[in-house]
Amino acid sequence: MDIKSYAQDIALKARSVAVQLANLSSQRKNDWLLAASNRLLNASNSIMDANQLDLANAKKFSLSASQIDRLTISPKRLAAMANSMVEIATLKDPIGRVLEGGFRPNGLQVLKVGVPLGVLFFIYESRPNVSTDAAALSFKSGNAIILRGGKEALNTNKILVEILQAELLNSGLPVDAIQLVQIPDREVVGELLLKSDLIDLVIPRGGKDLIKRVSLEATMPVMKHFDGNCHVYVEASADLEMATKILVNSKCQRPGVCNAAESLLIDKKISHLALPVLYRALVAHGVEVRGCALSCSVVPELKKASEQDFLEEFLDLIISVKIVENIDDAIRHINQFGSKHTDVIVTSSLAASQQFTREIDSAAVIVNASSRFNDGGQIGLGAEIGISTDKYHARGPCGLNELTSYKYVIMGNGNIRQD
Repeated sequence: MDIKSYAQDIALKARSVAVQLANLSSQRKNDWLLAASNRLLNASNSIMDANQLDLANAKKFSLSASQIDRLTISPKRLAAMANSMVEIATLKDPIGRVLEGGFRPNGLQVLKVGVPLGVLFFIYESRPNVSTDAAALSFKSGNAIILRGGKEALNTNKILVEILQAELLNSGLPVDAIQLVQIPDREVVGELLLKSDLIDLVIPRGGKDLIKRVSLEATMPVMKHFDGNCHVYVEASADLEMATKILVNSKCQRPGVCNAAESLLIDKKISHLALPVLYRALVAHGVEVRGCALSCSVVPELKKASEQDFLEEFLDLIISVKIVENIDDAIRHINQFGSKHTDVIVTSSLAASQQFTREIDSAAVIVNASSRFNDGGQIGLGAEIGISTDKYHARGPCGLNELTSYKYVIMGNGNIRQD
């Protein structure tokens, strides 16, 4: 198959249905979401069979344990995928909403109105459950979407998109609203990244190499989802029991996701008391702990950390530890070594929490709670297409509103400009 023609065909199909999607009523969109959710559950056997094929190929693709976890669709995860579509149906439709508005002295009524972006190109790795979230968010926000998952999840993604397209057809809606790139060749991505006349936004979600490549090659805007080097800082006034609970949940609940903690900072004033306790809690959950020189002097069992370890997104049961002089030192370290994703402070001091939230330059700053809460569903946004570390045009969990733009609607009654 000619790759250039294939890419052009997919992009043209998406563009051809974009206007129709922009004009769908909220009711039609919500009806489809609910019907598609039921169809997913009814096709659970087919989905599980396809997922088993991908899992059987995991060794061929040299997937790590965390990548295999992200690739796996269990009955519980499938139920969550279906439920996510139901939740998206309950969210307020962002299309047509008036963001701002009023009358001008010249008699004009000026409205700022939410509109779809148009056509989205979403590139992602390992996690086929993201396919349904992305498709549902795109559809509800009035956008056509082109999905390009990793080759390791191709069988699962195929069946998921087939199910969604079947419900589009059944509902009398354009099938090309949701398309999957089925050619694993990387060249097809390069071709699609040249289609700025047909694609409005590309969203890469995966490793650094993928995002750097897309950022360099894309001829349309890019919404970046860089790595999550997330920190938990245990400040001098922290409750140690609370800190232990938050740290273990942040690191160990799902170590292979972007909002898992990768680095622990401990205030020097409490390090001799806190570090042994936190170290034992981490080791009890199978975590390898790599510490700075001072940390290793407090707990000799620690492995010595390299400079690179403090920059690393491990996505595994590994964490770096550094003892810092004070909150100013902690903030400097996070802003230097972090990825501007999610950073946590555990503290009993209002002043410390206010300084931390004011000075940490990250998409989410959390006080006395797990880093795992930086998630669209957990903070009330519904499903998300990813967590952006950009500042423009979207930052943090990206849901319905982040997949829209706006236009000005100006209403007059024969008004003409005099100056």
